[in-house]
Amino acid sequence: MAEPLLCDVAIVGAGIAGSALALALSGHGLSIVVIEAQPHDSAALPSGLALEDFDPRVVALNPRSQALLAQWGAWQGVADYRSCAYRHMTVWDADGTGAIDFDCSDVGATALGHIVENRALVRSLGSQLQTCADIRMLAPERLQACSRDVAGAVLLELESGRQLRAGLAVAADGANSRVRELLDFRTREWDYGHHAIVATVQVEHDHGATAWQRFLPTGPLAFLPLPGTDGAHYCSLVWSIDSAQVEGLMALAGPEFCSVLERAFEQRLGRVLDCSRRHCFPLRQRHALDYVQPGAALVADAAHTIHPLAGQGINLGLQDVAVLAEELLRARQRGEVPGSLAVLKRYQRRRKGENLTMMLAMEGFKRLFEQPALPLRWLRNAGMRGVDRARPLKQRLMQQAMGVVDRE
Repeated sequence: MAEPLLCDVAIVGAGIAGSALALALSGHGLSIVVIEAQPHDSAALPSGLALEDFDPRVVALNPRSQALLAQWGAWQGVADYRSCAYRHMTVWDADGTGAIDFDCSDVGATALGHIVENRALVRSLGSQLQTCADIRMLAPERLQACSRDVAGAVLLELESGRQLRAGLAVAADGANSRVRELLDFRTREWDYGHHAIVATVQVEHDHGATAWQRFLPTGPLAFLPLPGTDGAHYCSLVWSIDSAQVEGLMALAGPEFCSVLERAFEQRLGRVLDCSRRHCFPLRQRHALDYVQPGAALVADAAHTIHPLAGQGINLGLQDVAVLAEELLRARQRGEVPGSLAVLKRYQRRRKGENLTMMLAMEGFKRLFEQPALPLRWLRNAGMRGVDRARPLKQRLMQQAMGVVDRE
């Protein structure tokens, strides 16, 4: 059998988090290998602005994440393709008069964030990876086994028969992480009882660079702004709905679904004129009890998944990447090995608390807005109105969501 390929860092997964981590580590004397199960997609991204030209999967990048992507050389590719800045956010309760409006001008910013198509961000990151001589991409390659040798290095066996020996293995392979499973990282998890329906919709009126979210008793409904033309206005739909109702909604014909959606959204943007193919997936809360082991670390969805109601999953994941890269590069300057547990625990200490706080907050919001009891409905509506009037509190909430408040 051939000798294993040696590297300092092996990253499993070339999605957003894995590619971003490779770029963050590049140029500092480390040998980096990225392992990706899917083949490289070289097809051109759609240039049109018709309904089916949009990726139904989008991410809401806050300014902090955008700055990181710019630092790693990946934002320009997204900007050259397309994205949609949102400057305003409107959130309201379906059961009452509670509402909150956020505007970027309240914190002296030009935007609260950007809505970006998932494939555009992945493509931009991938293109940047190809310019880095110290990053080796293995794709398509699937991980078959993962273990440690007597020296503490991680051995990765691929389905092709190829082997790697890495000082550090990073799981960036998503919510159903194979690395996490093979290395027996324990998790705490439960079903939210929700499914998410995602699609692109064409609406009658311009979205006004606003992210809209209505809290229904069955789950939050979001319309996120997308680029359009003078005669066509588009939004990305993210409808988190009680699992018992999702099958019926997915079975509706397009016009019927648009009519139901119109009513659920109170026609805030007029009629829902059309809808792309709908996609549906279950929502599950998951949090690894530990993010690290000797020679191994979890980042982004491999470490934690949260409810999409605030769109913070991608931003938490990119912060994981930034902090892990920072700790690894600091360790290299000190002569420490990347897989050292002491080094990796510094990453865990800096990230676990913030991630857990956000996860608990999202769970609390979800449960609060599901409560039908009149006193709780009154309380949450009064609370929303109070927050909307409390300018300093609103500013603080916006700064935190934008990532411009240091929470370490």
